This record gives sequence, structure tokens and C-alpha cells, in this order.
Amino acid sequence: MEKKVSDISIVIAGAAGQGVQTVEELLVGILKMSGYNIYATKEYESRVRGGSNSTEIRVSSNRVSTFVNRIDILIPLNSAAFSHVESRLSEHSMIITDPSLLEGIQNLKEEQIISFPFSKIAKDVGSKIYANVVAVGAIAGIFKTDPKIAKNVLTNRFSSKGSKIIDNNYTAFLKGYELGKQVVENGKYAINLSTNNNIADEILLNGNQAVGLGAIAGGCNFISAYPMSPSTGALQFIAANSEEFGIIIDQAEDEIAAINKNIAAWYTGARALASTSGGGFALMTEGVSLAGIMENPIVIHIAQRPGPATGLPTRTAQEDLNLALYAGHGEFARIIFAPGTIEQAFYLTQKAFNLADKYQIPVFILTDQNFVDGYYNIPKFDLSKIKVEKAFIKTEKDYLRYKFTKDGLSPRGIPGYGDGLVRADSDEHTEAGQITEDMEYIRPEMVKKRYYKRLKLLEDVADKPEIVGAADFSTLVVCWGSNYTVVKEAIEEFGSKEIAMLHFHQLFPLHPNTKEILNKAKKVIIIENNASGQFANVLKLYCDLSIPEKHKYLNYTGKLFAVEDVLDILQKEAN
Repeated sequence: MEKKVSDISIVIAGAAGQGVQTVEELLVGILKMSGYNIYATKEYESRVRGGSNSTEIRVSSNRVSTFVNRIDILIPLNSAAFSHVESRLSEHSMIITDPSLLEGIQNLKEEQIISFPFSKIAKDVGSKIYANVVAVGAIAGIFKTDPKIAKNVLTNRFSSKGSKIIDNNYTAFLKGYELGKQVVENGKYAINLSTNNNIADEILLNGNQAVGLGAIAGGCNFISAYPMSPSTGALQFIAANSEEFGIIIDQAEDEIAAINKNIAAWYTGARALASTSGGGFALMTEGVSLAGIMENPIVIHIAQRPGPATGLPTRTAQEDLNLALYAGHGEFARIIFAPGTIEQAFYLTQKAFNLADKYQIPVFILTDQNFVDGYYNIPKFDLSKIKVEKAFIKTEKDYLRYKFTKDGLSPRGIPGYGDGLVRADSDEHTEAGQITEDMEYIRPEMVKKRYYKRLKLLEDVADKPEIVGAADFSTLVVCWGSNYTVVKEAIEEFGSKEIAMLHFHQLFPLHPNTKEILNKAKKVIIIENNASGQFANVLKLYCDLSIPEKHKYLNYTGKLFAVEDVLDILQKEAN
């Protein structure tokens, strides 16, 4: 059966500890180096061993960057994998499996099954642990990749284990490759996708890596964080590259210590990143207020996951917008970004450092598990757009840290740079930074100075939301953050001349023209991964837009939206 579609969805499923991630890494590397566009993401339980996990790899002639429900090829690593993904299988799904896993499995047609003795081949090579690599070889054979590419990928992956392990893995791969080739030659399964040699030179990043790269491009030279899924990857990436870029890494004892160390780093002239998830950020909120009254820059990355409390620690959500928007006691300006693409994550994180420095406020980067764990190939970044803009000054003897100015921005000095005294405290203060309880003049003026910086932000840095789809739209699909790619693909596939997407990568402050754009639509619907419509509530508060409940599509299961889910929404709204 020949697949004449634009892309193929491969799903590897098994228990934690069975090597699902290894198969993913090897296949993604081989297929991307072979000139195929790649998107990959994973769903996994919060456990080290057992349970049921799966990885989806989309392989395409065209660029792909989001999740689909359908499974074109399933590689089960245990018998439980069938029930785990059963709802996603169809009569068109092909299952490549070891015959030992088929006992007791029903509802599968014989023509759907390609039975390969992965375990026996692996044992012949030297150990059953090579079964996964045999499966990798089988897929590579079906896609007609060059075995030399696999040799390079396997060598890089297993270089620390010695030449014998590399040779055994390559032998296992070749045996699987021959099985895959036979499937194609026998006409049982063929794939009709084109390749592009330029893809091999493109970069392959996930969301955490993009945030980490953006931080490095923004001049980050300090990070203090406490590991917490799904944000830990950003800390790991920056730590892995810390020597090359001169970055100090501090694994803090807890999130309270982490936020305070990051504030202290900015105070002394460093550029710091606080990276955490919702539960960790809950502990940081007092520190956010400290940054607010000190008018101290800080950049905070929150990789969202379902709550409350520990919730579903390895699943996805968009539940922390309210937390970022209202975190901290008292009132002060802030910026909240929510990148929807890998490119946006890089450029917005880099931008966040310059904005935090200039406006002396907290700047948030909101991602989620879907975004930080998903990855795809993209062209190299345009580094000509990147500039580290430091805003602190060399102080004079009469320096006033909190000097009243027309735009609310006081010149920021750092200790030891110049002749002035740089005071900082958590109490209300005078222009010189001395504690005061003057409620007649100083207090109201300082509150206005801190809070009304947001008016300056609206003039200078508010980004317009992006419109994708019909120019003369009557229906607007509003989304934010990681739902960019899934809504975009669904709208393009749906092909209506009346429907467009309005994506927000800057959630606060909203661009001044937001209300005008929304009012052009006869109907506005919204897609979010939370139960209360948190961004819909922001639009109601700041744009006087009330979206009817029937037009709110709120997913709070912990699962991500699939392209098919959004297509169903579009079909429903079009009728």
C-alpha cells in the first residue's frame, strides 16, 4: 500500500526504561540528515520505569511543527502499547512489531501488520537490548535512507561506549534496514515523500533549547534554578554551554533562593534567567514583588504544566497566565511573552533581556510542556537581528537611584560602577533609595512611577498579534503561546476564505490595536489549555470583549490539541 500523503506520522510506544527516547533520537537524526522535515514530541508518565509512554515523529516533504492524532506507522515496544494508543489507530495504520507482542491482540487486520523478529535478530547480534536499533533500521529501510548516515548518527550517539558497542548497533541497524527494504520491494508498504538536501544543514531544537539559546543571545551570564519539569531542559541546555559563553550556573536549594539570587545578579550588573514551572514560581512571587519595588530587571521563564499543586507534572497546560499576570503583592508594570514557535522563543527571550534591562521590570516567558518538549527543524537564526542592549549607567556622586523622570525610567546604576551610592531595599523609598513613610507625596509618586511604566510599554514595545489565514475574515480563532502551530496548520488545511487565526505572543500589555482587530470579526472563538479561559478573561478586561461560552474551546485534560481537534472545531463553527 503506497502512502500518497504530505507526511507520515510514526509513533513509538512502550514503557519508561524500554528505550522509547533512544529510538526517537536515532530516527529523528537519521531522517533529518536524509533530507526529511521532522517534528517530534513525547507524552510520558511521571515515573522512571513502567507505565505507558509514546513519541510521535512526523516525517514530511513540507515543514511540520505540530501534533496529529493519526498514526500511520506504529512501533510497539511492549504489548501494552496497543491499548495505550488504540484510540489513535485506524484501518490505515501500519504496525511494525515483533510477533511475540501480538498474542491476545485483536481488532487488527492481517494486512496492517508487518511482523519482524526484532528480539531474535537482536539476540543474534549479541543482546536483546539491540532490538530497538533493529526497529530503527526497519523504518530507515522503508524510507530508503543512506545507511552511511545511520553509521554517523550511531557513532555520535554511542561514542562514549566504545567501538564494539558502535559496531554491534550498526550491525543491528543493517539487519533491520534489510527488513525494511524488503517491505518496500515486496510492495507491502511504500512512502512517496520528497527530500531536500538543505534540511540536513538546518537546526533541530525543542522549546527549552530555544529559550536557552535566546537567553544566551540576550547576554545571560547567570542562572539560578531549582530543577522542575518541564522547565529543567532550559537549565540543562544553558549549563551544557556555560563554559563556552561564560555563564555561572547555580542549582539553588529551592525556588525562593533562586529568585533572590537572580535579583541580586541583576542588581550587580549581570543578566540572569530564572527558569521554573508553575509550582516553583508560586514560591517566587514574593521575590517578584521585591524586583518590582527595587525596579530591578529580571527575566523569568515559566514552563507550564497542569496544577494545582503537583497536578500532572509531565503533561501540558496553559494554566499559569493568571499567576504571571497577578503574581506579587502591590502594583507594578510587567511584560508577558508566550512564544508560539521555536523562532519566537529564541527572539522573544533575547528581547526579554533588553526590555527587562531598559524598563527595570519583570519580563516573563510563558511556555508549556507541549512547547518545550516538541522540536522540529528550522533554518538558522538571523543573528544580525541580535543586539545586547545594556541600559545601566556610570553613576555620579549625587546619583539618585529612583529619580523622578518624565517617562518614569530612573537611570539605573550598579554598585562599584561610578562614584554614586546605589541603594536598594524592600520598603518604600525616596529618590535616593532611603526608607520613607511619606504618604502625601513620595508614596503616590513612586507607585505611579512603577505602575505607569506600562503606558510607556504600550508606546514602545507592545507587539501586534499575528493574523494567519483569510484577509477578509468573518471568524477569528484566537489563541496564544504553543497553540500557534496547531491552529495554523488546521486553518491552512481547512482552507476557508472566512476564517483567520489571531495569535498572541505578547499577552501583556496588549497592543493598542487589539480591540480594533477583534471588532472586525463577526464571530470570535478562542482555544486555550485551561478550564476558565484565562486569556479570554484578559480580552474581556482590557478589550471589553465577551466571548460566549459556546465559542470557548477549553482543553484542561493535560493533553495537547491535535490538528484533528482544531479541524473539528472549525467545521462546527463553519456550520
